[in-house]
Amino acid sequence: MAIPDFQSIMLPLLQFCSDKKEHTNREAIDHLADEFGLTEKERKELLPSGRQAIFHNRVAWARAYMKMAMLLDNTQRGVFKLTERGNQVLQNQPQKIDIKFLMQFPEFAEQRNAEQKKSKKKNIESNSVESEVSITPEEQIEEVYENLKGNLTNEILSQLKESSSVFFEKVVVEVLVKMGYGGSRKDAGEAIGKSGDEGIDGIIKEDRLGLDIIYIQAKKWENTVTRPEIQKFAGALQGKRARKGIFITTSEFSRGCKEYVSAIESKIILIDGVHFAQLMIDFNVGVSTEAVYKLKRVDSDYFAEE
Repeated sequence: MAIPDFQSIMLPLLQFCSDKKEHTNREAIDHLADEFGLTEKERKELLPSGRQAIFHNRVAWARAYMKMAMLLDNTQRGVFKLTERGNQVLQNQPQKIDIKFLMQFPEFAEQRNAEQKKSKKKNIESNSVESEVSITPEEQIEEVYENLKGNLTNEILSQLKESSSVFFEKVVVEVLVKMGYGGSRKDAGEAIGKSGDEGIDGIIKEDRLGLDIIYIQAKKWENTVTRPEIQKFAGALQGKRARKGIFITTSEFSRGCKEYVSAIESKIILIDGVHFAQLMIDFNVGVSTEAVYKLKRVDSDYFAEE
């Protein structure tokens, strides 16, 4: 099944604590993953940032919201148990626990209303109730970030397609050097765009010491790159007795290209326009930082009394 949203986790989590014993985060996550019948892949699926598993994040938010409503309480870092109020809720056998249900508790309602007022002032409130139901606040932030990054990727790609081939080669050099290839910008600049030899645009050092050489093809194209172009590049590599190559384009690769490079002995990396634009963002080429937001969490150790 799909990974449940964090509100769907609330009631099962409270029921898991019905024994009134202390439980760790790990115990709750494992128990709930089994209860929801999550596959190994679903258990390990990460947030876009790659910092945390989606299911772990949703369990954490379900627990945090119910703690806010005083249904659960932390006894120490990463350990929690059912409160008397939580036990009373379970005695009433609710069919569902969600944000609407938790609003009946004054402590939760007060904090929730304060959060919503703050969100409205900063213009970051969720666009719809549905998005709030399905994803956690942290996921909302990451979703917005990914949307902004996607728009930026499209804008960069549009700029690349309107630029000259010489400029595109310059950008390729810049990105590869930022990624650690080529030794220096001067070395890489002399390599790219110089060869024009049998389908090879240039060469670049794999590392700063030049222990291995990578052959490069950089094409500013509109049309899809097809298999014959990659075969030509692979043949050029064989002619040089080379093992590694990178084919970069502003367009995209056909399915035949991808199947071909996965079947040959030479290692050829295909980087299409979208991927290349994302590399530019990741390595700060052609972009500038507009704002930085730090996502912070409470340091439980700091508040633990001796």
